[in-house]
Amino acid sequence: MIRVEDLCFTYPGGTVALDGVSLEVPEGSFLAIMGANGSGKSTLLKHLNGLLATQAGSVHIADIEVNGKSFDEVNRIVGFVFQDPNDQIFAPTVREDIGYGPRNLGLDEVEIARRVEKAAGQVAITELLDRPIHHLSYGQKKRLSIAGVLAMEPRVLVLDEPTASLDPMGERRLMRLLHELNRGGMTVVMATHDVDLVPLYARQVCLLRAGRLAVSGGLREVFGDQELIERCHLRLPRISYLFEMFPELSELPLTVGMARRKLEELLERGDTGPVSPVELCEN
Repeated sequence: MIRVEDLCFTYPGGTVALDGVSLEVPEGSFLAIMGANGSGKSTLLKHLNGLLATQAGSVHIADIEVNGKSFDEVNRIVGFVFQDPNDQIFAPTVREDIGYGPRNLGLDEVEIARRVEKAAGQVAITELLDRPIHHLSYGQKKRLSIAGVLAMEPRVLVLDEPTASLDPMGERRLMRLLHELNRGGMTVVMATHDVDLVPLYARQVCLLRAGRLAVSGGLREVFGDQELIERCHLRLPRISYLFEMFPELSELPLTVGMARRKLEELLERGDTGPVSPVELCEN
């Protein structure tokens, strides 16, 4: 679905944001792009639908090269959600904002209404359709910004730090929504700092360091190299640190489910470290 080849980008003033990044994302995948501030995450995302023009290298979406000539076609395939919803929503009401994109496509009013209702239902804001957007909470604005993109019925959803500034419940709702969209076949690409969320939802991880691709692959391939994670100014998921007391473990668990299975294995073998697995369970 997405193919990035030797992508380079330098901002005016000489800041190198991307330096030879190559990446492939299969259709239906859930990719998490991770890295410290300034690593190039947002710059990479903005190349996926042509918000930034390539200076060197290339980007293809569904075998279509992303450039000025294909901008409209690519934007029907790729929906982009900005980190701050205030940069994206602008219409007087929720209904008008969701319907702006479909209306701009020249669709008839019946089809526009269908898409608005469907997108609002997907993000659970149907009861807010006639509310002025300046009366919305930040979390509601975040869901509205996603609804406006979903109304365009894209095949790829690209999100820049989607959980930033959300409270825990808002974060949970949003990630469940992305999970359901992905299960329905949508390709999801998400830039995030949240290493605890990534193993719960992502299938593929891309780790950027100073504009270069440090590693790309499955969860185990990426999180299995703790030194690399730390060199990229990130950390392992918190659940992993509970198992560092067992030096014989070659793989640390990344989620609670993995941790439970690992504890069961330790108990069955009777392995002990500085703290026994039985004591760990009891505590």
